[in-house]
Amino acid sequence: MRDFGAADKRKKQGRIGVRENPAGLSDEALSGLASKVKASLHEGNLPCGSAFKISRDSGIPRIAVGEMADRLGVRITNCQIGCFKVDKIIHDNAGSEAVDESVLSMLQDLRDKEALTCSKVFELAASLKMTPMAVASVANGRNLKVHACQLGCF
Repeated sequence: MRDFGAADKRKKQGRIGVRENPAGLSDEALSGLASKVKASLHEGNLPCGSAFKISRDSGIPRIAVGEMADRLGVRITNCQIGCFKVDKIIHDNAGSEAVDESVLSMLQDLRDKEALTCSKVFELAASLKMTPMAVASVANGRNLKVHACQLGCF
């Protein structure tokens, strides 16, 4: 896997539009956040679940953790909804799997409202007592694109 460099940061900044220090953290808080991110690295990368934990434990927005990862040149891996992982998820037989039509209907409704976001997948999963990965798998299997990563990755 290649490093996340300056060119990658510029490309992502142009595509996503996350500003530097989106939570308006003090220099001291930014330093603490950088330390927490570095301490949570696994094989040089920050797993998505670890980023969520840093956010929850620190009481800061998830987007700030994602921005800090960018600032440190760290890649976020193992997306909790399967959008990017160390081992890619393939949906070759998406149409052949039985799927809960009510889940599919809710996802299509979110898509139609242009609200099929990462945070909505998590909310829907919690309300249905499912994992975010299971809900996102239904979306991915039906080519419903999830957008607006809570960490600012996509």
